[in-house]
Amino acid sequence: MGHILSEATRRAQRYLDGLPGRPVFPAPSALAALNGFATTLQEHPIEPAQVLHELDAIGSPATVASAGGRYFGFVIGGSLPAALAANVLAAAWDQNAVLEVASPVNAALEKVCRGWLTSLLGLPREAEVGFVTGATMANFTGLAAARHAVLQAHGWEVEAQGLFRAPEITVIVGQEVHASLLKAVSMLGLGRDRVVRVPVDGQGRIVPRQIPPVEGPTIVCIQAGNVNTGACDPARAIAARVHGTGAWLHVDGAFGLWAAASPERRHLAEGLDEADSWATDAHKWLNVPYDSGLVFVREPRHLNAAMSSSAAYLIEGETRDPHLFVPELSRRARAVEIWAALRSLGTDGLAALIETSCARAQRMATALRRAGYQVLNEVVLNQVLVAFGDPETTRHVIAAIQKDGTCWCGGTVWQGQTAMRISVSSWATTDHDINASIEAILRVASDLCSA
Repeated sequence: MGHILSEATRRAQRYLDGLPGRPVFPAPSALAALNGFATTLQEHPIEPAQVLHELDAIGSPATVASAGGRYFGFVIGGSLPAALAANVLAAAWDQNAVLEVASPVNAALEKVCRGWLTSLLGLPREAEVGFVTGATMANFTGLAAARHAVLQAHGWEVEAQGLFRAPEITVIVGQEVHASLLKAVSMLGLGRDRVVRVPVDGQGRIVPRQIPPVEGPTIVCIQAGNVNTGACDPARAIAARVHGTGAWLHVDGAFGLWAAASPERRHLAEGLDEADSWATDAHKWLNVPYDSGLVFVREPRHLNAAMSSSAAYLIEGETRDPHLFVPELSRRARAVEIWAALRSLGTDGLAALIETSCARAQRMATALRRAGYQVLNEVVLNQVLVAFGDPETTRHVIAAIQKDGTCWCGGTVWQGQTAMRISVSSWATTDHDINASIEAILRVASDLCSA
């Protein structure tokens, strides 16, 4: 075991060392070579070293270099050194995070992280936290708690009675609601086509006065960090509008919730503490390895009611059993990496990570504006939307930038405009990466726009 782990570490280090000098997206030849995995499964075992060699030789060249500093697609963070190292150690531990008795270390780390995270994000100290796969499951879990609470207030126990003949739940969202939240709504049986969409402003923020009157069981969903613009809904005004109605206020804050940990950006999170549940990713701005998300619920009893299960063989812990707050029973110990990331950064390091990302996004936006291209959004966080002329030209520029390989940015359509989306989210991004990326984007765009 020692030899194969040492060899895996050597190969992993070689891969990381090679990231700065390789294209961000794999070459066509590397993608074609993936067919080498599709062999007939042999009858007899082979040596682990041979398995590792095949995986590295075929797989490593075909990876997207999202662990490097020039990947700006999909709000994907890198993996902090401490978090990556903790991930390796946690894999060796192979803990099942279902129960305190199955993994006392994970249960202890979840409790510590709960206190750290609620303080960092400005959330109520009494809020409970669940460690899930990402923002989709965090939204699902938070909305499951919401579904329980609003139906219980109307005399219905949804976990026992189901949704048949249950009081109808109204789900209110912004016009630019993220697809992951709609997926969660659909999985909960609330119907993605039944949501009430509220108009938004020119940056994608909900217009509070357009929220309809609340009647009956209602869940209001707002955003911290629009996926295109980075804009945050005016939480304080929205909370004031629904306060006293019995509505549940949920925050989809996949990356924007982390603004609360930054003194420079904290004003964007004003009023989020008045919500009832919050969803976010840890593998975005906290920069832990995939997959890692967090859900917070103000009143733990609602989260527990929605998620808990029991069986004779599930031995109750003395303090806190993690499975009571998430959909899964068996799962990996995600708190290990989150603890390591927070412990390594501290409050100042986390704030610097967020603020530096935002500053670099601003630099890219400024350079693109000066070159005559249209930046469509107010760059308040780490998102930049840029158009290079008409939709067809913009799409061609995006494709050419991706093919060039210096950096990788994705395309989107926002409020009817085709644009390139730049998301600066990784600790690994340096000023050199930003400079090289700006040069590449301007070079490619100039060639195509002047043709």
